[in-house]
Amino acid sequence: MKPLPIALFCLASISSFLPLSACMSSSQSASLAGKAAPELSVDDKQADILFKQPYIDIDEWRELPVPHRYIHGGFGGTTTRFSYYFPPIDAFEGRFFQHITPVPDSENLAQRRPLGEYNNIEFAIDSGAYFVETNGGGDVDYTAPMGTRMDPSITAYRANAAAARYSRTVAQSIYPTKKRPYGYAYGGSGGGYRTIGAIENTRDIWDGVVPYVIGSTMAIPNMFTVRMHAMRVIGDKFSQIVDAVDAGGNADPYVSLDAEEADALREVTKMGFPIESWFEYDTMGVHGFAALYQGMRAADPTYFTDFWTTPGYLGYDRPRSFERDRLQFTTRILAPITAAQAAHERINTNPFNAKNDTDLDRQSQAHQGPDGARIIGFRLAETPPATNFLGGDLIITSGEYTGEELTVANIVDDIVILGMGAADRAGQLKIGDQVRVDNINFLAAQTYHRHQVPGTDFPVWDQFRKADGTPKYPQRPMLISPLFVQATAGSQMTGRFKGKMIVVAALWDREAMPWQADWYRQRVAKQLGNLVDDQFRLYYTDRALHGDEPEPLDSTQVVPYQGMLQQALRDVAAWAEAGTAPPQSTRYKIDDGQIEVPSSATQRKGLQPVVKIDLNAAARLVVARGTTVDFQGTISAPPGTGSIVLAEWDFGGQASYPFRNDITYGEREISINARHTFDTAGTFFVVLRGASQRQGNGDTPFGVIRNLDRVRVIVK
Repeated sequence: MKPLPIALFCLASISSFLPLSACMSSSQSASLAGKAAPELSVDDKQADILFKQPYIDIDEWRELPVPHRYIHGGFGGTTTRFSYYFPPIDAFEGRFFQHITPVPDSENLAQRRPLGEYNNIEFAIDSGAYFVETNGGGDVDYTAPMGTRMDPSITAYRANAAAARYSRTVAQSIYPTKKRPYGYAYGGSGGGYRTIGAIENTRDIWDGVVPYVIGSTMAIPNMFTVRMHAMRVIGDKFSQIVDAVDAGGNADPYVSLDAEEADALREVTKMGFPIESWFEYDTMGVHGFAALYQGMRAADPTYFTDFWTTPGYLGYDRPRSFERDRLQFTTRILAPITAAQAAHERINTNPFNAKNDTDLDRQSQAHQGPDGARIIGFRLAETPPATNFLGGDLIITSGEYTGEELTVANIVDDIVILGMGAADRAGQLKIGDQVRVDNINFLAAQTYHRHQVPGTDFPVWDQFRKADGTPKYPQRPMLISPLFVQATAGSQMTGRFKGKMIVVAALWDREAMPWQADWYRQRVAKQLGNLVDDQFRLYYTDRALHGDEPEPLDSTQVVPYQGMLQQALRDVAAWAEAGTAPPQSTRYKIDDGQIEVPSSATQRKGLQPVVKIDLNAAARLVVARGTTVDFQGTISAPPGTGSIVLAEWDFGGQASYPFRNDITYGEREISINARHTFDTAGTFFVVLRGASQRQGNGDTPFGVIRNLDRVRVIVK
């Protein structure tokens, strides 16, 4: 995947006032906008009948983020829209990359990303590919009953498949070669479901896929409910848990917990929540459950009564557990709150997190609408009592809309912020209407996973089975998670597909518990048997979370998986096109829901380097103020994954990594050192961060795979 000398030539041409056509062939300079779109190929004519009328309404040359030809269009008679980003002829190597969003979204998302590492257009063109994105078929109201929404197969894979298929026709009209371009799709979280559904339900559209941070058919809503239960019960004691499992901690997260708190932590840990990932406990919020809550209530409405009235449910068996958190507060509406007002008062309106977080969240949050004048909450006549409020409902008890309920995402003093779908009906309420802020249904939802025990291929649910294998708790009439997955992916994640697949997962993922990637690997193995290594890889990224965008996280705790995702895309392309097998999958074992990886890069394999500060087994050092400490460390890349391109240290400051080691590119393993004097008393975390890159290129932003290690220094 070569550099782009033509890009520099084009920029020079423009600065010299040469015509734009100097940067393109005659076929590239002839605009397709407003004209008949390229005729469907023979392959297209045999495709989905719904997408028989492609059109192009924009065709123009653009210079940013890198020189490319932008083509926008859609399919007549549908709400499906697409954007294609074609590189200059000399930069095209016969492939495309297509990003699939968590939910149907804008076909212009890539244009909003920052330049550099996280820019999908720039990465694709740097990889010799054109880039494809769609709106996934159009907007879907996820708060509406499933039977009233758009055909889920359209949003799951058909719209994306049609745009991918037609992109080949357009590409063959632009580039001199008529050879069929290879195609590769990738998507994370809900986009991971849709990427898997795409490759499992189609043939000859994509030659390979890279789904990342994926769930299982039992993920929704269970991976969220179990975490919310722990958040409610444990509360502020998470600070002690985080300290215990951090570098140099006492390694016993249960030491200060009472019986109920310990049970909640044990339950969520056995379900696969990475215990180290609680370090952001105070801002992580309920995440995707904000979009699932109303669908869950619609799918199983009697559960929310049974929870409080039937033996075997926590609300009936242990009502005292909810005394401090149960909220049923009656008051009146004093005034509406608009999005602009909330922004002015710095009130978080994100229903997913206690702070605005990743791109995966923002794409879902977009369904609330960006209009600053839109009502997104209400100021109440009185302030509700303080509780550990994770979500609930605003029930109208007087006026024209008595009995209606609006979801509440957050309470800030005397202001309630509405949740998913509620803002659409907020204008119905009037000043003076009586309302009840009520969270009893939200509390009930938090142990729903106990009443959704699936088959034995989900061993994390073994904690809810008796010795004879039967469930400990009453079970609901059906498992609702597979219904959500079917609506999202268009299939049940069978593991049956044609082509190549690389799954990228994150070991600190608290939304898609890491064991789920292995669960899907096992499904693939059942389908492919001894041939699994010919078509499938699974790479885990240590110290990585769920999101795929630059985010205000603690960079002394976590690393992005973006570089691994990019390298996986390049590897899946080389695998499909040239038969070049990627490095071996990450080696790991699963112990009681937790993924454990070997400590050395040679044993761990995969793509990510291993970073180690050579201190002591306790990862803890106590020194006197004014002491100068010499630190040593190693950074090792797995065999065949490239060489080390970065080594930098942070000594407990502001995550600025002020000390960078000079390294010689080309080494798979390096040893480095750093010296620091601790002049101030306190507790400090010293962090070594390293990175590898397949070609050993320390100047490119792409395919840079990071990891870190940290130790605790107590200065007295």
